[in-house]
Amino acid sequence: MALFSFSKGRRFGALAGVVLALAFSGSVQGYAAERTTPQDATQVKLSFAPVVKQVAPAVVNVYAQRRVRERVASPFDSDPFFRRFFGGNSPFGAPRTRERVKSSLGSGVIVSKDGTIITNHHVIEGAQDVRVVLSDKREFEAKVLLKDERTDLAILKIDGEGADLPMVEFADSDGLEVGDLVLAIGNPFGVGQTVTQGIVSAVARTQVGVSDYQFFIQTDAAINPGNSGGALVDVDGKLVGINTAIFSRSGGSNGIGFAIPGNMAKIVATAAGHGDVVRRPWVGAKLQPVSQDIAASLGMDRPNGVMVTRVLENSPAQEAGLKVGDLITAVAGEQVSDPNSFGYRLVTQELGSDVAFAVLRDGEALTLSVHMRVAPESVPRDRRELKGTSPFAGSVVMNLSPAVAEELRMGDETAGVVVAEVLESSRAAYVGFRRGDIVLEVNGESVDSAKQLAKLSKRKIRTWHIKFRREGRDISTTLRL
Repeated sequence: MALFSFSKGRRFGALAGVVLALAFSGSVQGYAAERTTPQDATQVKLSFAPVVKQVAPAVVNVYAQRRVRERVASPFDSDPFFRRFFGGNSPFGAPRTRERVKSSLGSGVIVSKDGTIITNHHVIEGAQDVRVVLSDKREFEAKVLLKDERTDLAILKIDGEGADLPMVEFADSDGLEVGDLVLAIGNPFGVGQTVTQGIVSAVARTQVGVSDYQFFIQTDAAINPGNSGGALVDVDGKLVGINTAIFSRSGGSNGIGFAIPGNMAKIVATAAGHGDVVRRPWVGAKLQPVSQDIAASLGMDRPNGVMVTRVLENSPAQEAGLKVGDLITAVAGEQVSDPNSFGYRLVTQELGSDVAFAVLRDGEALTLSVHMRVAPESVPRDRRELKGTSPFAGSVVMNLSPAVAEELRMGDETAGVVVAEVLESSRAAYVGFRRGDIVLEVNGESVDSAKQLAKLSKRKIRTWHIKFRREGRDISTTLRL
């Protein structure tokens, strides 16, 4: 049953209106007094156009070409008889192949007057020819200075001498907050330079899976294919991120886009000035996320931070006094909530610096100073490509050290002989070896070095008993060649 009939409700509404008018007349008058008409054209035409004019010239189109060989369709493909006995290949010889040029299109951002450009690694991956076209139609050949698959970033360089190149300055992406206005600029679908506007939806997305360092700015500014490598800028026209990925089932924008934080991009761009690899800080500790049960056992009202489960000898973690069971809650004053956010906070620290780790140990809050240095190559890697007729033929093996483990993304594995690469169509690929496998034994003999494994692999025998470790699990297998 309704609380009021229509007529009674109307009378009550009128009475309430009078009361409210009397009670708040002062506030209403004050509000009315603040209203003013626009004083000039600028107030009428509030726009992001000045920001776009400042930034857009420095956002470029990146055209990458790579040559691939592909199988030529055979006239026997449609014949069931030949398809059954020859697998679709011609019975008169090996299948024919031809070389084809594949092109990809993306975006990039000029971040230095000397022609340094940031783009995504996946935009130029495998490319033999990279060209850059500016918004004013100037075209340049680009040299790839650095490719970093782990961050999905690449650094290009064009000859900017005398070219008066535009550029975008970096902002401190850690200063972004949810709700901040941002602009995404790039070349979606190859239609030409496009600007979209939105807000920051999240600042620390760690379950995206686009790169090793899963720590992304999420925005609802429309990002589409072709935007990869483009600029995400704030209202001051400064670079806060590199547009990288979208969440989409259709291929178009659903209002969920991800950008690599500008602070990460700046680290990679700076590294390109010192060589062709990114040198990253190494702590020497194995970490695990904090579950609800672990948090409850520690007297915490919610999961937070990362727990230390192993500390390597002679590592910065050991030297700083970190212990198994410690809970790291912040790095350099920035909160960490899981191993991904810890990895991002760590990798954006300056090598050679001492960084404060906020630690919770047995209920006591501590601050430990951890020195930032690269992972050491404790033993020479002794890279060897194995040949011959053994199961290892076509693999590249190295002695494992913290440095090699860091490069191969192997966590806390620091000793042994590791398969660093498996060549395509090789015997090692055929029997199933993978990058990151650690060879432990061959025919009952422990493997201690790449040199020893190379010697063992030269034996002319048909039966091989091999023990290796894959993703922390020891596997034994027997192969007959």
